Amino acid sequence: MNKAKRLEILTRLRDHNPHPTTELNFTSPFELLIAVLLSAQATDVSVNKATAKLYPVANTPQAILDLGLDGLKSYIKTIGLFNTKAANTLKTCQMLVNLHNSEVPENRAALEALPGVGRKTANVVLNTAFGWLKDNEGNYFLAVDTHIQRLANRTGYAKGKTVEQTEQAIIKNTPNKNEFMFNLHHWFILHGRYTCVARKPKCGSCIIEDLCEFKDKTA
Repeated sequence: MNKAKRLEILTRLRDHNPHPTTELNFTSPFELLIAVLLSAQATDVSVNKATAKLYPVANTPQAILDLGLDGLKSYIKTIGLFNTKAANTLKTCQMLVNLHNSEVPENRAALEALPGVGRKTANVVLNTAFGWLKDNEGNYFLAVDTHIQRLANRTGYAKGKTVEQTEQAIIKNTPNKNEFMFNLHHWFILHGRYTCVARKPKCGSCIIEDLCEFKDKTA
């Protein structure tokens, strides 16, 4: 795929949705951090249903710690892998209290050191909660999940066998980075979630179908 096609893809996605954001509900960096941690291998809808009950009761590290393991599980038991996620959430909250004065750090390495928090989660928090495009060394905070990896590879926008390879390929191949990179994660994840779906992409209703290089387009 050439630069002109990539530029047109981004332009159309931006024109279609000028101000995209996450579908996870949050009112603070901490709430977003926990929501993204809980969303691994789960839907945003299921996470929002759980946090709608959890956050009015506990939306700070200490408040969640005060719930205890069983108390926290009672709020998130409808989410997949809730046992592991509950344990990681409590460990993360303890580290935030002990090491960061109960605040979410604005640093990818510090975020990735938290239990259950990987590169994607760290990038989401830095980009969406704190509004960072990149760090002082020029490293972009681009969160890539399975939807984005599928979309990038299927369309030909960027190729990568792993999530991190795809992340780097997207960053390398994206034109006008200062214009498009900040919202690219949201545009791609929403397009992958609702249009370029895994089993049968909805090519007939896709706004970038003519630009996409997927060989097996559907009606």
